[in-house]
Amino acid sequence: MTTAVVIFIYILSLALILVFSLGQLSLAFFYKRSSEEVQIKRLKTYPPVTVQLPVYNEKFVVERLIDAVCKLNYPKDKLEIQVLDDSDDETSQIIDDKVKEWKTAGINILQILRENRDGYKAGALSLGMEVALGEFITIFDADFLPKEDFLQKMLPHFERENIGMVQSRWGHLNEDYSILTRMQAFGLDAHFTVEQLGRNKAGSFISFNGTAGIWRKSCIEDAGGWSADTLTEDLDLSYRAQLKGWKFKYLEDVVTPAELPVTMSGVKSQQYRWNKGAAETARKNLGNVFSSDFSFRQKTHASFHLLNSSIFICLLLSGILSLPMLKIKEDNPELGLLFNLGSIFFIGFIAIAYFYWISFKSVDPKRRFLNYILKFPIFLAFSMGLSLHNSIAVLEGFFGIKSPFIRTPKFNIVSKADNWIDNSYLNTKLNVLIFFEILLALYFMAGIAYGIYLNNYALIIFHLLLTIGFASISILSFKRQAYARG
Repeated sequence: MTTAVVIFIYILSLALILVFSLGQLSLAFFYKRSSEEVQIKRLKTYPPVTVQLPVYNEKFVVERLIDAVCKLNYPKDKLEIQVLDDSDDETSQIIDDKVKEWKTAGINILQILRENRDGYKAGALSLGMEVALGEFITIFDADFLPKEDFLQKMLPHFERENIGMVQSRWGHLNEDYSILTRMQAFGLDAHFTVEQLGRNKAGSFISFNGTAGIWRKSCIEDAGGWSADTLTEDLDLSYRAQLKGWKFKYLEDVVTPAELPVTMSGVKSQQYRWNKGAAETARKNLGNVFSSDFSFRQKTHASFHLLNSSIFICLLLSGILSLPMLKIKEDNPELGLLFNLGSIFFIGFIAIAYFYWISFKSVDPKRRFLNYILKFPIFLAFSMGLSLHNSIAVLEGFFGIKSPFIRTPKFNIVSKADNWIDNSYLNTKLNVLIFFEILLALYFMAGIAYGIYLNNYALIIFHLLLTIGFASISILSFKRQAYARG
């Protein structure tokens, strides 16, 4: 690879990271402008509601899910609960027992079984839709625990006929369980505060997050129904519905808690599905967005939204090429001005830091800046360490390489006293990608040493974060696999 090509790809990667960072900064500004108090609305009528619970092998959490949904504060004659059961283990028997128990208590609940898992979650939701009695469709994944007043708080926001979906914010049942869960919560909180509400207030596309939201049934039907041709059927349907003219609403103040994955294999499978699915959805829908009548700003935000997983490719490329760039700078002092111009990309770091600071404070205004300063670099390192894994997922999505829907298992881990070791849902396969992550950790460690040798410290922090990130991801992956194999 020639010097010119290395410089071009490196600068392009940094430029795209800068553009993405500025896009996130714009959402922070929209979010800050939207901080007015949300008006509390009350239901005047009680429309029929169908609650769908798509389940596949969730023996550890399915009982608490069904119990929580059956306790929703809503007239029994207006509420239908569908347990969409694709399980092939003892989960089905657990569901059968629970359904019988709640039927005896007067709840309209049924277990819907399929002969196969065609279409995975999207297929299950489609089957349930065919027989759903509700005017509104509420969906909860197995790891969620809705509060009793969920429907009472959400349904009043369908006051306009063109409101097709209302989404609640995700909370966390086990945020403080480990460093892994704390970092996931840190990133998710940014999405469920600044990103979702910022886009919503800007009049831009937002997404149904797959769970803890309510759809108007006619909106799903008008948009063409659930489709299994992407791994993120929720994001795909969200764009198809909004392109049809339906409006979505995001409620930051309605929080629905869920269990965060506690193993690195669980985090990776979730990240893979989200990032590959976003790329697949971009490939499928971005052209329709550009050809629509939406404004330039809305199309720009939609581009950032659907392509944001591409940031991992830029991170990986800029990291790998940063070592050759040290050598190029040493051998070509006449290019000093070009390298000095690179400092402009520090603006991107400041923008992202501000973006996450706003989300950090929004979740709990009592949080202190010192706590943020301690968490933010760890989160950056964590994200960088996932860049190889997530880049592969994104590239597969863009190139149309299909793969099955891999669920993220839940272990009913809520407190630090809970134990997931020897859990039957643990993934015992050792992914070869771990070895490449170890090599990258060593590579960036060499970058630190090379920078010190050259007396060039401009990339020391960058290489340090990459080293910590890849080392941590690989260590956590090995640790979980060792436990899994006993």
